[in-house]
This record gives sequence, C-alpha cells and structure tokens, in this order.
Amino acid sequence: MQPEIVFIGGGNMARAIIGGLRQHGRAASALAAIEPDAAARAALSQDFGIRTADTLQALGASAAAPLAATIVWAVKPQVLKDAMLAARPLLSSQQCLHLSIAAGVTTASMQAWLGDVRMVRAMPNTPALLGQGMTGLFAAASASEADRSQAQAIAEAVGQTMWVEQEPLLDAVTALSGSGPAYVFYFLQAMRDAGTQLGLTPEQAYQLAVATFAGASALAAQSPESPEVLRQRVTSKGGTTFAATQAMDAQHMQQHFIDAMRASHDRAREMARELG
Repeated sequence: MQPEIVFIGGGNMARAIIGGLRQHGRAASALAAIEPDAAARAALSQDFGIRTADTLQALGASAAAPLAATIVWAVKPQVLKDAMLAARPLLSSQQCLHLSIAAGVTTASMQAWLGDVRMVRAMPNTPALLGQGMTGLFAAASASEADRSQAQAIAEAVGQTMWVEQEPLLDAVTALSGSGPAYVFYFLQAMRDAGTQLGLTPEQAYQLAVATFAGASALAAQSPESPEVLRQRVTSKGGTTFAATQAMDAQHMQQHFIDAMRASHDRAREMARELG
C-alpha cells in the first residue's frame, strides 16, 4: 500500500510535522520519509512508526509505477533542484500534490524542475517544533481547493496557518514570522544581558525575560486592542516604562527594526534568484 504523504528529507521540521500529524490521528501507515542518513531514518521509524527509506526507489517507486501521494519537500533550498530533478521520473505528474517548505524557491522554479504539477509553498517557523508554529501558505494556479485543504491540514498539524494570494508576499511572511523567532531570541539575549548588568544573575534575568515575552504575547493574542494601545496602558508619562521607551525612540529603534525586517525580505528575494 502506498503512503498518502511522503516527506523528502527527515530533518527537524519534517520531524515536527510528522509528529504533529501522528498526534492529530494520522495513521503511521499513511506516512513515509526519504532520508539518506541511516541514524535519522532509524529515529523516524522508532519515534513515529512510519516507513522510511534512503531513496524513492527503495520505497517502491519506479518510472513504470510512479508514486501517487502528497510530497512534502523538506530538504535544504540549495539541494532542492537536484532532488526534484532526480525524483521527477518516479512521481506521478497527475496524482501528486507537492508541498514545499524550502525557503526562497518559487513555484515557477519548482515547476520547471518537476513539470506543470500541483504545487503549494509553505513558510513555517521553528515554534512548529513545539506545535506552536505560524505557517504562511501560497498555492499555485494548478492547485485545487482540495489541494489547498490538504496542504493546510498538514501545516495545521504544527500550529496556525495564513494564506497569501500573491507569491511575493511569502517573502514578507519570511521576514515577519519565518525569521521572527530569531528576533525574539535577539531581544531575550539583550534583556538577559541588561538584567545581568543591573545586578541579577543571568538565570534570573533570562527567566524574567522569557516569562515577560510569553505573557505579553498571550495578552496581545487575547486583546482586541492594537499594540499601540496596549503599550500606552503600561506607560505612565514620566514613569519607568516611559523612560525606557523614550530611550529607544531616541535611538530610532523602531525604524532600525523595520530596516532589519526589510533586509530579511530582500534576502528572500535574492535567494529566489540565486536558487531558481
């Protein structure tokens, strides 16, 4: 029996999605992974009970009997072209839905390598490892509503999803949520170091910083008010928070942060040109 979903690549993000699908009731027999590393294959089989192989041929695919399944491309963008060209003869061009989580590679490039296939791009982020991810999705014109539903169900196994209707907007998703966890860690590092300079231990400062980010994010998620209003509610003129925000405004930190996200966005576009 052929699997319903086949992962090409068995790294951390693939493991997160596979684990999420299993927790949401997807049968192990419905899933398979192609992973060249023997230790990683063994871990996938042991942890999730799924079929694994080092190649599509070892999974049973051939030019005479191509695989008909949803294919989740979970390899590094730099090797995606070679992986797709090698797999193309072994995949049914009519019956496979292709879901790529490789950053920066456009649907036009992937369809040049695979043919005019049904294609959805996904941009997840690392909180997916805890089932709290945010994934941006874009469907090529060849994808049906059923394809969109299938791709969304896979992505929702590790968190929330958001569709964009223009592919270039995935670069904005990359700049905001794809790279976003690193921004949070960057500020956590700064808050830890500041707290340490002010006399706390690094452990105390880091615990306070993490709890503050988590609590403020939960408050923002539940509140209908804008971040501007939420900030004003904890900022008394002449008080301690006011002094901090005034210092940040004097250094133009908000604009610097916007510039940093634009750099991420522009790099995503550069990668599309380099890898396509």
